[in-house]
Amino acid sequence: MTEAASARPRKVRTFVRGMTSETYGLDQHRLRQLAQDRVRDSQVITDDGNVAHSGNSATSHTRWRVAPGDAEFLTQTIQMHFTNVEGHGANTGHGHQNEAAFYILEGAGYEIHDGERYDWEAGDLVYVHTDSVHQHFNPNDEDALALVVKAKSTWMFLGLIQQGNPHALLEPERFGPREEWGRIWTPGVLDRHKRVRTGEVAWEDGPIGRMRVLASQDVPEGRIFSIDAFQLEIEAGGHSSRYWKMADEVYYVLEGGGYALQWEVAAEIDDRYYAHIALEPKRFDLATDDTLYVPQNHVCQLFAADGAPMRLFNAQNRLFKHLGYDAVHVLEPASSAATT
Repeated sequence: MTEAASARPRKVRTFVRGMTSETYGLDQHRLRQLAQDRVRDSQVITDDGNVAHSGNSATSHTRWRVAPGDAEFLTQTIQMHFTNVEGHGANTGHGHQNEAAFYILEGAGYEIHDGERYDWEAGDLVYVHTDSVHQHFNPNDEDALALVVKAKSTWMFLGLIQQGNPHALLEPERFGPREEWGRIWTPGVLDRHKRVRTGEVAWEDGPIGRMRVLASQDVPEGRIFSIDAFQLEIEAGGHSSRYWKMADEVYYVLEGGGYALQWEVAAEIDDRYYAHIALEPKRFDLATDDTLYVPQNHVCQLFAADGAPMRLFNAQNRLFKHLGYDAVHVLEPASSAATT
């Protein structure tokens, strides 16, 4: 994406994109998506939050890295942006039906969710639950910075679009008295936790390599249902597994650098579906603060440069697992696993 394209002003915000075609097959649509660049650095700002966003204030700002309104369309299953809250600042209180997960990159502060306070500091993953009125505060001198991931378009496609800043009820004469909204939530959600302290989560050998799982359907005590997240650490000169999965995903490079290889998987539709993995991969160089996108139905492998390990944060939309795509197929083990 060119600098001019990334800075292009917007008059509207795209929440979801439609897909149309004159034919039943959608091969051309997929080819257009796969032709886009998959690495974005700090110079790419697809949206600065000035139009149709509710959180910005004089002391809080957002910078979008991946969103459905991107001029060069990548995905709308997962979105990613940065929220900066200046020292002694706060954003604007607001509510939306979709969840969000905040990975705290710098600083410390707290949230107010539905009137309750949740403190956080660098390294924490904080959940904003479904149908939450929330606001972020930074009482310290130093700025606080969070990486925010969400599956917002999923809610939009399902018609869950009741959101906005606090305001009086419109047409109150048409409606009865207040009812408790949470009566239609999944039973037991109030007992689930809203924050993960990364330092308290153990590293383990997972299908992709040395992983620290922060949010997953296998961690039922967390109050988040749409986002899976983990950290991945690759030793200097090492590599992750070469793995194949259906869900698309976004990596954010926390430390170090290296590169990624990605192999497209083609579908042969005959008497059944058959997969064909591309003979040659595409290569994407990575540095600290870069974002790497992995499209749906791809094989991926990540490599750390010599001299220092590479640590990454990963997020994906959990809906894929509910649709029957919860397997990760390993074609080659991670270097750390191969030597144990």
